[in-house]
Amino acid sequence: KKRKDRLKSQLTMSGKGGKGGKGGKGGKAPTSKKAPQSRSSKAGLQFPVGRVHRFLKNSVHQGHRVGATAAVYTSAILEYLTAEVLELAGNACKDLKVKRITPRHLQLAIRGDEELDALIKATIAGGGVIPHIHKSLINKSTKGGKKKGGF
Repeated sequence: KKRKDRLKSQLTMSGKGGKGGKGGKGGKAPTSKKAPQSRSSKAGLQFPVGRVHRFLKNSVHQGHRVGATAAVYTSAILEYLTAEVLELAGNACKDLKVKRITPRHLQLAIRGDEELDALIKATIAGGGVIPHIHKSLINKSTKGGKKKGGF
């Protein structure tokens, strides 16, 4: 009789588990659901990939699609350029012995770098101008220490 009960219980169990349904040992593991992870953190970026993707979708014509990797790539480019400008502006601050980045420091950083100057052609409000004196305007001193022509 015991053997019959055992066979009966084996026949009534479904699959591998004892609780029915598909899969392993039945039932759900308490930690089976992962916490949601942003696309920015998946890509290892600080810039918001989801927001950039939304802006890209809004900027294309109706009916055209934007790939998922386009937003990641664009966010990475924006983050790199921002880090580059901020590093150069921070160096300008350090040279001037101040602790706060102002538009003047951004202007000096961007105009001081050849590639960024070519990329960013915008006027920076409150940035001022780059100090430059034309060579022909600089007085040349003579050997005797006196200048020719009286002034």
